[in-house]
Amino acid sequence: MKKLLSFLLALCLLPPVAGLAREEKIEVVASFYPVYILAKNVLDEVEGVSLSSMTTPATGCLHDYQLLTSDIRALSRAHVFLINGAGMEGFLPDIMDQLPDLKVVDCSQGVGLLCADEEHDHDHHHDHDHGEYNAHIWLDPENAVIMVENIRAALALALPDQADRINDNAAAYTARLLALDAELEAALAPFAGQPIVTFHESFPYFAKAYGLHVAAIVAMEPDAPLSPRMVAQVVDTVREAGNPPLFAEPQYRSAALRAISQETGAPVYPLDPLATGPDCLTAYEDTMRSNLSALLEALSQ
Repeated sequence: MKKLLSFLLALCLLPPVAGLAREEKIEVVASFYPVYILAKNVLDEVEGVSLSSMTTPATGCLHDYQLLTSDIRALSRAHVFLINGAGMEGFLPDIMDQLPDLKVVDCSQGVGLLCADEEHDHDHHHDHDHGEYNAHIWLDPENAVIMVENIRAALALALPDQADRINDNAAAYTARLLALDAELEAALAPFAGQPIVTFHESFPYFAKAYGLHVAAIVAMEPDAPLSPRMVAQVVDTVREAGNPPLFAEPQYRSAALRAISQETGAPVYPLDPLATGPDCLTAYEDTMRSNLSALLEALSQ
């Protein structure tokens, strides 16, 4: 929490930058769903701005996402492009080649990043090659607070005559996210150190935040089928860990996860990585509380 407060204070001390002209509506585009939901809260009832998501809400994480012609068209009209960062948008160099003047806001700035092949032993800050790091940063509410602050700072500069509203929205949303964080921390504290098995690499930030141990990840690439040998390796790991609960993601169907459950007897529960969802202001909090309910049920068995 001290690191988070220091980061927020440093951002408040940044020098001002000229805002964009207001003769036209400011077009803000988010790369995908979680960034869109955070920005939606910051821009709630802000006039003179249009917010959209480059990808449809059903797209999910941007693993191996291929840019469409319609994406480039939408971004050619954008004044600000909000990205998750941390390597999630692997297509960004292609966008910058075609739209070199596009204002890109990297929402991962200031987040301590986890190595892609580490659960939570090593975290690094932002002078790095994004390809080496786990990009699912938004699943720790404290990281979401940092992302909101990056969005706030950029949009308050882009819309100076709406800065008060933007700042108030960000402050109110930050308070809600911090309250959510405290709620999750208190509820999960009795289960510190307990192992879980997740479908893919979405949850190391969440696990680190709340003291859980990701004993195994079933699939590093969620759409890739697992060979029998790979399934057997996960089965062995699950058994060695004492058959902890398995967590499926609603965005994906996994025959491998079902097979692991049948082999080990470990039950399967849902855990939503917030890569898709409804278009509502409370989507982040609602999904995280649903995840908490699933975790409490699973870990209490």
